[in-house]
Amino acid sequence: MIEIQGIIKDYLDYLDVEKNRSPATRNNYERCLKRFVEQANIKNIDDITEKKIHDFRVYLASPSVRLKKRTQAYHVIVLRNLLKYLLRQKYTTVSPDRIELPKVPTRQIKIVEYADVERLLTAPKGSELKALRDRAILETLFSTGLRVSELCSLDRFLSLNRGELTIRGKGEKLRVVFLSDRAREAIKKYLDKRQDAEGTLFVSISHGKNPKVLGPIIPRTVQRLVSKYSREAGISEKVTPHQLRHQFATDLLMNGADIRSVQELLGHSNISTTQIYTHVTNKELREVHKAFHGKRRE
Repeated sequence: MIEIQGIIKDYLDYLDVEKNRSPATRNNYERCLKRFVEQANIKNIDDITEKKIHDFRVYLASPSVRLKKRTQAYHVIVLRNLLKYLLRQKYTTVSPDRIELPKVPTRQIKIVEYADVERLLTAPKGSELKALRDRAILETLFSTGLRVSELCSLDRFLSLNRGELTIRGKGEKLRVVFLSDRAREAIKKYLDKRQDAEGTLFVSISHGKNPKVLGPIIPRTVQRLVSKYSREAGISEKVTPHQLRHQFATDLLMNGADIRSVQELLGHSNISTTQIYTHVTNKELREVHKAFHGKRRE
């Protein structure tokens, strides 16, 4: 009998070494597999059966667990990937082809009106270091579509003259993003005010009359400042750093950018991920409807 705990550890190590997955991905996979092993009472590979997988899916969908459809689907994907790994390692187990993926409703992206975005970007006022930092952060998020973790890892000694940044994103993939003139100006004013030796571009700053640089900024701080300035801008909807990533993508598409280019700028591996934005940006469908609908009623 081959114990399941050792197999799962080998699989997670495989994700690290061979597939170059991020620590966050490893943690998510480990959490899903732990839930399956505990709920289905899996001790070894022979315990993995279609019946137990089916019962686990019923468990995930039960009202008592209260998981979203997308989260349920993620668990199934993790299980299928584990089964694929086991087959490659010559273990006898359930075929991953026997595990049907659930249909997941298309994500609904909420878009803030452009006038609201403009008020948000200009909400930080004053010439103090913290206000300059916050303005630079907001402009950078909207200009580049960076994930908040990518923003927090930016190097201070970037080339503002070139106006482009090479980003190492999910899965260690490299991509190039670009700074708008407004973002470059905001970053320059912020850096001119900096007098510390910290190497990251955006830093945490203490409160008080004599604020000090405390170290690299963390995602939670960025989330809080985006929320704070969205309230000050009078935006009723919840706004997050990831919302500005959505705004970046839809702004490009609404202004005529092709979806493949937007995919590259966002760092999406699969274009289907980028296509979630097209339902709010397809101006051609509006024009078709306007030109051809109801003509016989005129």
